[in-house]
Amino acid sequence: MMGSMANNWEHYQSFLAVIETGSLSAAAKRLGLSQPTIGRHVDALEAAVGAPLFVRSRYGLNPTDTARGMVSHAKTMAIAANALKRAAAAQGDAAGKVRLTASQIIGGEVLPAIISDFVQTYPHIHVELVLTNRTENLLKREADIAIRMRRPIQEALIARKIGDVPLKLYAHRDYIVRKGTPSSLDDIEDHIIIGPESMGLYADFTAPIEVEQLVNAMNVKCDSDLAQLALVRAGCGIGGVQMQLATREEDLLPVLHDMVSIPMEMWLVAHEDMLREQPVRLFFDHLAKHLLAYAKYEKP
Repeated sequence: MMGSMANNWEHYQSFLAVIETGSLSAAAKRLGLSQPTIGRHVDALEAAVGAPLFVRSRYGLNPTDTARGMVSHAKTMAIAANALKRAAAAQGDAAGKVRLTASQIIGGEVLPAIISDFVQTYPHIHVELVLTNRTENLLKREADIAIRMRRPIQEALIARKIGDVPLKLYAHRDYIVRKGTPSSLDDIEDHIIIGPESMGLYADFTAPIEVEQLVNAMNVKCDSDLAQLALVRAGCGIGGVQMQLATREEDLLPVLHDMVSIPMEMWLVAHEDMLREQPVRLFFDHLAKHLLAYAKYEKP
């Protein structure tokens, strides 16, 4: 199908050149093709439309009424083809460096496939990924783009809300088989609860009062979000997992979803000046597309 479309455009390109120059030889010179090739293109187009397109005269080739009726369509195709060429050239030539900061979970679990797709499309744009739960200062150019789990408050930043990504409790199926599922917060004292050593994470969000009870019951602690997720996956205990991430894994089962949920929002943020740079704008738009799909449980 693609080959057929490409050949048809070549036929129309030759057709337009003959219309504008008045001869096969002049059209061939303009397009850098041989005169017999131009002739074959015109013959193929005449066969496709079922009517002659040119009549010979001592002044060259004169278009028929059929040919004159096709000129507008051919020019529209030419405009579209030129636009595609410009877009492909811009894509291939885009070069530079973009520094992105994100949380450990987003950076380790969500971004690898997104970045892989981007660098295949824009091989000359270098991506630097900084994984930290600390808020990098975009105003001081510590990063070009940030993915944040709360709304930014600084001025001069362009912030796009991606969606809601709640943190809820999950446990591996193996753990549930061994220990059962708690039916209330009062039951968690009989379970292994996984969470951070420092409680700054919970201070950043408006969490229900029930979270305090959960925090007090934590008996496996680690400040690495990726390590916490690995512990949950290994069946060690019950821990907080982004709901969008957990739904990808059949073996992660919900625990006390009606009672414990930490609301989080995902924001894509960049300094307004940096978005004028082509590499940053291209990466920002690419991230927005794929992160929106993540937040909506979809494939982009």
